[in-house]
Amino acid sequence: MQAIEQPQFETADGEAIYEYVERNGAVAAEELESTLSIEPNRLRETIADLRSDGYLEEEGGLLRIAIDVGTEHEYTVDDLTYTIRPAKQRDLKGIVSVMREVAEENDYLVAETVVDLLDHEEVVFRHNDLESRIFFVATVDDEVIGWAHLHSPNYEKLSHTAELTMGVLEAYRGHSIGSHLMQRGLKWASENGFEKVYQSLPATNQDAVRFLEDHRWETEAIRKAHYKIDDQYVAEQMMGVML
Repeated sequence: MQAIEQPQFETADGEAIYEYVERNGAVAAEELESTLSIEPNRLRETIADLRSDGYLEEEGGLLRIAIDVGTEHEYTVDDLTYTIRPAKQRDLKGIVSVMREVAEENDYLVAETVVDLLDHEEVVFRHNDLESRIFFVATVDDEVIGWAHLHSPNYEKLSHTAELTMGVLEAYRGHSIGSHLMQRGLKWASENGFEKVYQSLPATNQDAVRFLEDHRWETEAIRKAHYKIDDQYVAEQMMGVML
């Protein structure tokens, strides 16, 4: 089963517009007009069709791909009020900053790979023939302090699975932020047809392992000496949860 429906375009113009917006994250119509060789009236009509079909949406005068990731929720735990919500393109710098800090602190090598790609592409959401990725963020006063990221390759034999990375800045831990981020991510995955979520991490990060185990995750495999961190061989612990 394909977890997220793949776009089906009626015209080459529609496909070109969607692909450009998908690659660039958030795009003004004027940029499309100056970049793509599409007559202005036809461009406007095609954008209207893509919005009507649910492939694109507009916010603040910018077009972006439309993926239904729900709304925001506010929580107060121990006098700390925070929001869990779908990420926006404007959150890019905040997500990159938080991911780098958490990844470096815990030798979170998968997250390092994700944040390098995110920083290079400068696009938060992706949804194309090869992959889909979404982000949820935790914010305090609209500043990103945590994230949950789900990535799925759009291949038939793997389309029921998604890889999760997530983390919270150390100063904000202990307020159930990680639990709420995970619940949000897993709920979205389940509602969109995914059957399994997985991730890998250094076996030395037992705090993360215990956190995952507390949320029904199980260890599926151990790959010995898979990482080399500070000249020391470290096992990879591969974990997953069925939805």
